[in-house]
Amino acid sequence: MLEVAQHALQNNKRFSLNLGALFLIEFFKDPMMQVFPYCDYIFGNEDEAAKFAEVHGLNNSNMEEIAQQMANLPKEGTNPRTVVITQGKNNTVVATPTEVRTFAVNPIEESRIIDTNGAGDAFVGGFLAMLLKGNDLEKCVNGGHYAAGEIIQRSGCVFPSEPAFE
Repeated sequence: MLEVAQHALQNNKRFSLNLGALFLIEFFKDPMMQVFPYCDYIFGNEDEAAKFAEVHGLNNSNMEEIAQQMANLPKEGTNPRTVVITQGKNNTVVATPTEVRTFAVNPIEESRIIDTNGAGDAFVGGFLAMLLKGNDLEKCVNGGHYAAGEIIQRSGCVFPSEPAFE
């Protein structure tokens, strides 16, 4: 991962990291932190962000503050880091070194939620798809919300044949 991250920096490409799982944050702390300075986008959920804060001594349970502290960790290159923390049905937190914003999640009736597996990965995919299309931050977050919202209404990681999000 480090070699890919360095290649991205040397070639003016964006590099993103999904915190992925609690055990990765705890047991692979050193390798993760070697890659961290090259990360332009970091994604995680509230449990992963809290574990990151605990492991790295950030000692804070406020997601907005944790996200901003993560955004301000040492960074290579000139692109500012963006940290995105999802919180299920609660607001998504997005932080850069100078700003924290929250984005409401469109509610989905509890009876329509079938399987939450893959929701975080779907969010990242939707966010990055909108980013690659040149959209602004709000559209990227909305793309992530849409993708995660679709995934949780089906069993397994399946999308409808025709997406409703543009």
